[in-house]
Amino acid sequence: MTSIQSVLVENRVFPPPAAASQGARIPSMEAYQALCREAEQDFEGFWARLAREQLNWTRPFTRTLDESNAPFYRWFDDGQLNASANCLDRHMGTEVESRTAIVFEADDGQVTRVTYRELLDRVARFANALKAQGIAKGDRVVIYMPMSVEGVVAMQACARIGATHSVVFGGFSAKALNERIIDAGAVAVVTANYQMRGGKEMPLKAIIDEAIAMGGCETVRSVLVYQRTPTECAMVEGRDRTFDQVLQGQGNDCPPVPVDAEHPLFILYTSGSTGKPKGVQHATGGYLLWARLTMEWTFDIRPEDVFWCTADIGWITGHTYVAYGPLAAGATQLVFEGVPTYPHAGRFWEMIERHQVSVFYTAPTAIRSLIKAAETDDKVHPRNWDLSSLRILGSVGEPINPEAWMWYWRNVGGERCPVVDTFWQTETGGHVITPLPGATPLVPGSCTLPLPGIMAAIVDETGKDLPHGAGGMLVIKRPWPSMIRTIWNDPERFKKSYFPEEMGGRVYLAGDGAVRSEDRGYFRITGRIDDVLNVSGHRLGTMEIESALVAKTDLVAEAAVVGRPDDVTGEAVCAFVVLKRPRPTGDEARQIANELRNWVAKEIGPIAKPRDIRFGENLPKTRSGKIMRRLLRSIAKGEAITQDTSTLENPAILDQLSQAN
Repeated sequence: MTSIQSVLVENRVFPPPAAASQGARIPSMEAYQALCREAEQDFEGFWARLAREQLNWTRPFTRTLDESNAPFYRWFDDGQLNASANCLDRHMGTEVESRTAIVFEADDGQVTRVTYRELLDRVARFANALKAQGIAKGDRVVIYMPMSVEGVVAMQACARIGATHSVVFGGFSAKALNERIIDAGAVAVVTANYQMRGGKEMPLKAIIDEAIAMGGCETVRSVLVYQRTPTECAMVEGRDRTFDQVLQGQGNDCPPVPVDAEHPLFILYTSGSTGKPKGVQHATGGYLLWARLTMEWTFDIRPEDVFWCTADIGWITGHTYVAYGPLAAGATQLVFEGVPTYPHAGRFWEMIERHQVSVFYTAPTAIRSLIKAAETDDKVHPRNWDLSSLRILGSVGEPINPEAWMWYWRNVGGERCPVVDTFWQTETGGHVITPLPGATPLVPGSCTLPLPGIMAAIVDETGKDLPHGAGGMLVIKRPWPSMIRTIWNDPERFKKSYFPEEMGGRVYLAGDGAVRSEDRGYFRITGRIDDVLNVSGHRLGTMEIESALVAKTDLVAEAAVVGRPDDVTGEAVCAFVVLKRPRPTGDEARQIANELRNWVAKEIGPIAKPRDIRFGENLPKTRSGKIMRRLLRSIAKGEAITQDTSTLENPAILDQLSQAN
């Protein structure tokens, strides 16, 4: 591979509004460039300054970066601190102490508010409860919880005593849990009896029981159960205890345990299409620094803001921009238990109005599903709610196609709110390429420029830099504090996956294709490297074809594109499409498929025309809204689905999408 062909051109540019620049921490491109120059001229000094300014250290560090065992980089490693103390204790005795930390809205609409002082008390009591179970510094605790204040409390309590948490999303199966408990060597599991999603009670504790019963989980000594609903669940005598039982008699004084900056704060498992899950390990000091700093830089968070990140705590976005970043920054945040379409598809907009949300951060998948809902039913269109409290919008999780970006900017942001299209990964710990709301001119579909200190580039397979306009592999050439430290129990896989020898073994390979615009040098993510299609010798990013399909705004609500082997062209393009009308069949389906093929040919070129187009009422997604592309690849190849589908929200969709047109 020399380069990935990029054929999507976007010429619309939106300068930052004056209101966003005024008072912003980074108020102009000149201010942004000054920070970038500081990082380039004194790399270690830049990071050391930020670490001292942003974090409270129990023992100050004297060494900023140790590169002696690359790629196992170590940051601030002779310093000590505590993550929970940096999120909670640091605010005591300041005006933040009495500020609302979390506004929690339950699935049924019931609202609870918790101040920073109250949150610290709850974290300290739960930390004491963990210690009473014999859990200590260095132990691993699996957390399998609904979106709740209790979930955040459990994470913070682990950090407070130096235990390493591993949060597993509440939609994962017993088998997935079993694998993660075994790999982490967890001594305890924190869960709930049930969770509420979309008006339905869904079991959690029963899945934990099933996971442990599968065997191999002998390290688990305690299972602590939050009683979210009145419904009883089975309890194993001697092992299982309710929150009420373990909290009884526990005081709210629990001194935070100082840990080395490189102490593992958490392990978060990411699943590949094959092989066991990868336990991404993050270190306390560097991760927390970036979580707090990106709250200030990317979201320009202010004392009066109400920040809402819609991600579940089971994902990295929920770790960095729910459980740690907002609290470290002293922000007020909204935490939501439910789903965006219950009891109606205007729930997000209704909540923004009710809670006066000013910074809103969600996923393109959610945006596209809400576009479809709004165009199907005018009663749930954002225009029906007062969204004037908003000042910044954010996008996270996958590239946002330009037409969805425009809809979001117009209909949610009222053409006055900057859209920060953030690129980052579980492995990066926080944003690495993103617009800054007060500084960066915006281009729909582009994550624009790297944050100061992030040395991003686009290279070919040998690591050679490619010119602007040529697509290639996204890399980060120098380490940064919040980067993955290793894969838990598998350092060789870590090196092979992220620091390939053919690139010198010291350059971080993101696994994504990207291209830089010739005019501004802006980055645009073209999709995973393994989502690059080779059609008749032309390498095309799937994201570009998806964007072209969704740009057919009168017809297409959502699209996902994968490749399948083809004897003639090498690979053929296979598109899975959700329309803004009922799913077509027969002649109507064939007619619309032809219309879409011609549209893609016009937008990109004949080479990108999908060979197959399948229609469904939805795409196969996890309960968090992530498209399960590995299943689509199997369908495109005509293979039987043998992979785990336990996290799939809508299994019936697979049958629909298997029908060719």
